[in-house]
Amino acid sequence: MKFVGAHVSASGGVDNAPLNAMAIGAKAFALFTKNQRQWVAKPLETKTIDAFHKNLELSKILPKHILPHDSYLINLGHPEVEKLEKSRDAFIDELERCRLLGLDKLNFHPGSHLVKIPKKDPQYDDKLMEAELHCLDVIAESMNRAIEATKDSNVKLVIENTAGQGSNLGYKFEHLGHIIDKIEDKSRVGVCLDTCHTFTAGYDLRTREAYDETMSAFDRIVGSQYLMGMHLNDSKPKLGSRVDRHHSLGQGEIGWDAFRFIMNDSRMDDIPLVLETIDESIWAEEIKALYALIEK
Repeated sequence: MKFVGAHVSASGGVDNAPLNAMAIGAKAFALFTKNQRQWVAKPLETKTIDAFHKNLELSKILPKHILPHDSYLINLGHPEVEKLEKSRDAFIDELERCRLLGLDKLNFHPGSHLVKIPKKDPQYDDKLMEAELHCLDVIAESMNRAIEATKDSNVKLVIENTAGQGSNLGYKFEHLGHIIDKIEDKSRVGVCLDTCHTFTAGYDLRTREAYDETMSAFDRIVGSQYLMGMHLNDSKPKLGSRVDRHHSLGQGEIGWDAFRFIMNDSRMDDIPLVLETIDESIWAEEIKALYALIEK
């Protein structure tokens, strides 16, 4: 019931992504449906869509085990109106691209408030909380607008938790819960937990007790019914560092035990479990190693 893969290249066309996934023995994968560092891409052509479906059938990977990621340029909580609208339009386009490819999820980072508050400011904590709450509300409104604009679609908006680097939100489970609470059609929303982000945001995963405590907090604050994918990464930075630097499995601060817990946790059944580790030349080995952790 576990479906492990990696974020594979779609260079040369999205139709190459299933072939790249198949080459590493993946049962799931992630991809960008357009250049992630450009705002605009040419529409998907019918021949490309058909080739994607053909190669997907060849790979035997199901659409529900694919977790596309949107452009890194998009910020659904941007404080400037013009840039916010640009992000919203681009996000809706990404949802449409997923629909055309027959995919039912779009993974995205929630957004950043971009507010610079000097830490020596005596009202620093209050101002930061105000900036964060306002940004979370803007993100939720952006998502509601996107859902309304694509109401004939079944593509779910899958929020990825973050490490909390800079002004990025989504590093607290409370942030995710706040956003979801304000979504009008909750059937169109989900969450992707990144193990590196979770760890560097301050949620420990390294021991059985710590893992259970973290996942219980997620269940209580967000809800396990919203868990629709995971990114499996070790971490270069230490626990609670709020720095986003992935590492190969077992080579970072998290270690192997956390991934053994995940591979034997029924909450992670039948969802895409996607590697974003730093050495793609060993992805096939990491996938095999993860499956070897399953206890009979």
